[in-house]
Amino acid sequence: MSDEAPSSTPGALDDFLCFSVYSTGLAVNRFYKPLLDRLGLTYLQYLLIVLLREKDGQTVSEIGEQLFLESSTLTPLIKRMEAAGHLTRRRDSKDERVVRVSLTDQGRDLAAQAACIPGEVFEGFGMPLEELKTLDGALKILRKKLFEKAK
Repeated sequence: MSDEAPSSTPGALDDFLCFSVYSTGLAVNRFYKPLLDRLGLTYLQYLLIVLLREKDGQTVSEIGEQLFLESSTLTPLIKRMEAAGHLTRRRDSKDERVVRVSLTDQGRDLAAQAACIPGEVFEGFGMPLEELKTLDGALKILRKKLFEKAK
């Protein structure tokens, strides 16, 4: 990406930051796919397992906020994982409008199996840790700014 201000004339697709972010996301998902296939998980299912491994019993809205997902996407995901035996959903005892999601024993076993994935990903990315941390920090700043503007 050049240091010059963008012109009103469209350039090559590779000159668009949005395309770099989009295509990198696709590449990351493709990289994860064989690692997750062996566990029978999609990328979103993996992220949900990771979230619940960190803190079990989260509400559907807490999960949605962390994964940046609307309930129309999240609810079917949770239902599929519940049908597979990885999760349970239950109404909160203090507020029945709130649904809590927890890992089953099978889900905890799956989370334990998935614990090796971050190391495999780090190795597979082939970049020094400091570069990856810098990139991660920059992406988080960009995400935060974009979500703030979208409000």
